Amino acid sequence: MTEPKKSLKRTLVGKVVSDKRAKTVTVLVERRVKHELYGKIVSLSSKYHAHDEKGEYKMGDTIEITESRPISKTKNWVVTRLVQKGAAV
Repeated sequence: MTEPKKSLKRTLVGKVVSDKRAKTVTVLVERRVKHELYGKIVSLSSKYHAHDEKGEYKMGDTIEITESRPISKTKNWVVTRLVQKGAAV
């Protein structure tokens, strides 16, 4: 039997911090890392621009993004699914 091919593309989960641009959302991805010297757990964050074709994801939503081909100068991630809907303010 042959197993299905594993995707080599990275996936990340983060929170939408901006949805102001057309077909693009800015996603804040936080990760926790142990400091090499002091051993303290430190929270590091990165922002990614992800392609949102239909414009359905809003600020505060938690989403999953996947690596893709470069779509623009700063955009090479695509939104794959909604993990959790953001709280309505």
